[in-house]
Amino acid sequence: MVPTSFYVFLAALLFTIGAVTVLVRRNTLIIYMGIELMLNAANLAFVAFARQFGDVAGQLFVFFVITVAAAEVAVGLALIVTIFHTKHSVDIDAISDLKG
Repeated sequence: MVPTSFYVFLAALLFTIGAVTVLVRRNTLIIYMGIELMLNAANLAFVAFARQFGDVAGQLFVFFVITVAAAEVAVGLALIVTIFHTKHSVDIDAISDLKG
């Protein structure tokens, strides 16, 4: 049986990689992938703690997070495609020029 601390360490590592990706990269698709990586890291931690304590509440919360993430993907990718059609780029600096 794998200890919960290994799962928590892996979740922290994945969350850190996602956060660094969001803060460093300029491509909106890569930033979006970093956000999804952070959500999945949080899901891993929820499932690990649910397994440790023998409670299904963590797994139920993961179900809701995945549902919200699916809606986020649909709306976010639609926005990225629309911005790409108008600006011909997915660079984050091109999005900041959308004022007025």
